[in-house]
Amino acid sequence: MRRAKRVLPLVAVVLALGVPLSGCGSESGPRAGDVSTGQESGAGSGKETGKEKGMDMQEAAEESDAMLDAVLEGIDPEVQWAHGPTTTRACGVTRRRTVMTVVSPELRQTFLDRAETYWRTNGYRIKAVNKDEKFPAVYAVTRSGFGVSVSFRGKGQAFLEADSPCVKESEVAAPASEPNGPAYEGVYPLPRPNVRSDFWSGDGG
Repeated sequence: MRRAKRVLPLVAVVLALGVPLSGCGSESGPRAGDVSTGQESGAGSGKETGKEKGMDMQEAAEESDAMLDAVLEGIDPEVQWAHGPTTTRACGVTRRRTVMTVVSPELRQTFLDRAETYWRTNGYRIKAVNKDEKFPAVYAVTRSGFGVSVSFRGKGQAFLEADSPCVKESEVAAPASEPNGPAYEGVYPLPRPNVRSDFWSGDGG
């Protein structure tokens, strides 16, 4: 049964969650030699922005949710996740997912590779890849201007974000999709990874 939708304020929230999508995924900041910029086709010129399409913040949030749902489904074996906070800015919205499964250092790049493979297969352009050994990340952009990322931060926890282009201002409801584990409603910050996986929490053997 779906939870009743909650309306979130349209005031931008300042949260200590790490870097935004324009950053490079490391809590200690990017390392200049670790980040490569993708030049692949897939989000070519002539793209239509959210405002040009008449999209509002709620519609952008729903599209962001669909993108995050899809990439999580593309990561196999499945990991447990919970919703992170939704934030808004002057004309955009960001949705977040926090991975509760322990991903071992040896498999963090494998985790990112599966997200990247999904994005490439579905026409996203890879914007940047952070090869930092401790805090790797991958960033992509859609033809419609949404930015998406998967990054590893403190304690090796994986975070997924979807950042909308500029859209029309509106109220934004909480995500409708149910997490595949505890919801942690009203809990912030969320716990560190606490779910063991035979695959992700080991060495991949």
